[in-house]
Amino acid sequence: MEKSCALLVHFDKGTPAMANEIKEAMERNDVPAKIDAMKKAIMLLLNGETVPQLFITIVRYVLPSEDHTIQKLLLLCLEIIDKTDARGRVLPEMILICQNLRNNLQHPNEYLRGVTLRFLCRLPEPELLEPLIPSVLSNLEHRHPFVRRHALLAVAAIYRLPQGEQLLADAPDTVGRTLASEQDPSARRNAFLMLCHCAQDRAVAHLLSHVDAVAGWGELMQMVALDLVCKVCRSKPAEKGRYIKIIISLLAAPSAAVVYECAGALVSLSSAPTAIRAAANTYCQLLLSQSDNNVKLIVLDRLAELKSSHREIMVEMIMDVLRALASPNLDIRRKTLDIALDLITPRNVDEVVLTLKKEVVKTQSAEHEKNGEYRQMLVQAIHSCALKFPEVASTVVHLLMDFLGDSNVASAIDVVLFVREIIESNPKLRVSIITRLLDTFYQIRAARVCSCALWIIGEHCLSLSEVESGIATIKQCLGDLPFYTAIEEREATDSLKKLQQMNSSVTASSRRPAVLADGTYATQSAASEIAFSAPTLVPGSLASPRNLRSLILAGDFFLGAVVACTLTKLVLRVEEVQPSKAEVNKACTGALLIMASMLQLGQSPVLPHPIDNDSHDRIVLCIRLLCNTGDKMRKIWLQSCRQSFAKSKMLADKQFQETEEIKAKAQISYAQPDDLIDIYHLKSRKGMSQLELEDEVQDDLKRATGEFTKDEDDANKLNRILQLTGFSDPVYAEAYVTVHHYDIVLDVTIINRTKDTLQNLCLELATMGDLKLVERPQNYTLAPESSKQIKANIKVSSTETGVIFGNIVYETSNVLERMVVVLNSRCKSIHVDIMDYISPAACADVTFRTMWAEFEWENKVAVSTTIEHEKEFLNHIVKSANMKCLTPLSALDGECGFLAANLYAKSVFGEDALVNVSIEKQADGKLSGYIRIRSKTQGIALSLGDKITLKQKGGI
Repeated sequence: MEKSCALLVHFDKGTPAMANEIKEAMERNDVPAKIDAMKKAIMLLLNGETVPQLFITIVRYVLPSEDHTIQKLLLLCLEIIDKTDARGRVLPEMILICQNLRNNLQHPNEYLRGVTLRFLCRLPEPELLEPLIPSVLSNLEHRHPFVRRHALLAVAAIYRLPQGEQLLADAPDTVGRTLASEQDPSARRNAFLMLCHCAQDRAVAHLLSHVDAVAGWGELMQMVALDLVCKVCRSKPAEKGRYIKIIISLLAAPSAAVVYECAGALVSLSSAPTAIRAAANTYCQLLLSQSDNNVKLIVLDRLAELKSSHREIMVEMIMDVLRALASPNLDIRRKTLDIALDLITPRNVDEVVLTLKKEVVKTQSAEHEKNGEYRQMLVQAIHSCALKFPEVASTVVHLLMDFLGDSNVASAIDVVLFVREIIESNPKLRVSIITRLLDTFYQIRAARVCSCALWIIGEHCLSLSEVESGIATIKQCLGDLPFYTAIEEREATDSLKKLQQMNSSVTASSRRPAVLADGTYATQSAASEIAFSAPTLVPGSLASPRNLRSLILAGDFFLGAVVACTLTKLVLRVEEVQPSKAEVNKACTGALLIMASMLQLGQSPVLPHPIDNDSHDRIVLCIRLLCNTGDKMRKIWLQSCRQSFAKSKMLADKQFQETEEIKAKAQISYAQPDDLIDIYHLKSRKGMSQLELEDEVQDDLKRATGEFTKDEDDANKLNRILQLTGFSDPVYAEAYVTVHHYDIVLDVTIINRTKDTLQNLCLELATMGDLKLVERPQNYTLAPESSKQIKANIKVSSTETGVIFGNIVYETSNVLERMVVVLNSRCKSIHVDIMDYISPAACADVTFRTMWAEFEWENKVAVSTTIEHEKEFLNHIVKSANMKCLTPLSALDGECGFLAANLYAKSVFGEDALVNVSIEKQADGKLSGYIRIRSKTQGIALSLGDKITLKQKGGI
């Protein structure tokens, strides 16, 4: 059976030492040999090896040594050696070490006294401690603080033993006197800590008698005082006001650790605005003063918690929080922006946007490897501000349009999407945005950005000058026509064959599936990007004004189709605003020439790959439309296209979902009809400070609104109780499982159902998966028909499903053998549910698709359910998997017999869980399809797949 151990030493099993060699080395007079032998003996004992007659050898040859290192190793060896027999009685030979320990406690050397006192802290046998008590107490008055501080620790450890009050009956009085006269900070801390644990009333009395001096205490003493204040406030809420003053006085302490703990204590103990404001100020100061990135991230987590519970106070701190953007770490910047975006109000939005604009300018001037990614975050933040408060869009849109040609494609895409939404929602900015877009269009380098910018030009160029400028800009970026000559065609034919041979292997190996917006798959090949990069086939470059020409010659015919559609819209617009028929015909002829040239380029052998059918059909449609224009077609192209974008309500859907979620949270009330409500104005205010008054008011408000009611009622708690043994077993056990992020607490209730006293009863647990048992529960004695509460702590390191199992071992006086009751023999094991670790989260569609392409672990679950409606099945999966549906509500409207949706969640360990639901309704009314789960790690993909498999039927 395993034993508790306070010492860990690395042990190399490859070269184990022999017991005879260790004994021979101990018997020599060579001090280095004895030291080496003692180290080997300790390592053997720690790893469960047995060394016969070792204790006698140590007593004869090692105990008399005066060497300090040997004496230290001797104490370590005595700590781990078996000092009791099978029945728990002290071995007779252990009495031999008592005299040596007494001599060490009276030794003139302070080091030997100190290490011996430290050893006594881990000696639980009262038979060995009793003769040493006078020597321990005499060390409380030793001249050296090293000895005194360890003597206080020894007194505290002995007093906390089951028989400690008998060994040291007047320990609190003795330690109290020592605390009053002690000057050493560490010794004072040890004495105060002992009183806090063993005589709390004495510790409180000492604290209250030195309230004015607490601010001048050392860091260690202040931390203990803070812990004591929290304990007292929780046990005596009525006296909370007088102790919170102590916490506020410690906010000015020079130690960052003390200040951080004070802020946390204020938040947990008080809801008064003054206290919360002081805590928020403290966190903001720590955020700026500390250089460690880990500390900054922890402080940001605390600020995020404050934001969720005390948003009105955190709104005042938004500018202080934004100062953390000065850190170069992207994680810190991301968390800072997430917190700030939730605190924006009409009063502070101008300041926030101004700060974000300055940060954008800094990314343009400073040289940093991650400036592009940071700029993308800033663009998204400004985008969010502009959606909530459209009036600020005019101050940022022109600045952001300078980054349409950003080398970071993701950042440029965010900018152009922002411009598209702003020009749609703010008609007053249309003229200035179009003018700026036409001036900067030649700087755009990415095809996706060009496509979106061309759509904006085609839809929002309304006046004659704007339309003519748009056509001229497109022609300038396309360059001279045709795109190639006959001479270039003949020269390119031979080189094309060589390139095809070189890239044939690349083509076969670089094709990979890509996920579309609706969750379906398409095949994407990177070979075209490699083959089209030959300089002989691409005249011009992306940096030149002819960026459209370079992209089209690189084989991007989808962009060519977008150019054709844009030119078609502009020509149709010219027919409406241009009175001269000759100018209209001229514009139409120029557009037709461009489209015909693109078709000729797509069908020529100059490029390795011809134009795709979709792009070809689109360009041909545009040519036919310009050759034969009708009023109905003109209305479709000039009005319906833009209306379809507006009717999709992309912005409205997002805002509607957020508003509904906020309303749903606000409408939840746990107040019961018969709850008592205190009237604030009828309360007595005598002797109450402003802070105490505010705290009382906030507590009353919480009682009235039901915030004191826990989220889980008693019925839900009963659902988390697991039966571990059968009703007919001599020992009945059940466990209540509490999961809190990285910790699992098993509160096990054990009932003795026999008429005998159970001795050395122990709950032995083992784990499978990424679970680790923190400490082994100790042995207990259980009277007949009595019960015992045992708590076991387990650490979790990932979201992979884990299993906890074990047994209960005990002894009775009638049976010599140990009895074992196996847990879970008649019921299932304790499974750690992944639902306790993941929570719904939101991310952008582009981010979702990027992660979907990058994550390599996929779990594919076939749909097998009795639910017959697509949306009902989707809602059931969302609820069962505890995820958020990213697909807009407008995309799920209607009845088409097919549904595709993306779900997203995030674990407490920072892992992303991506789910794509693709289902189809069959002719017989049943649903079929697949649920694909992707993640960066295998554990979350498998665990979430198992959960969905169990839950998807709807009846489980």
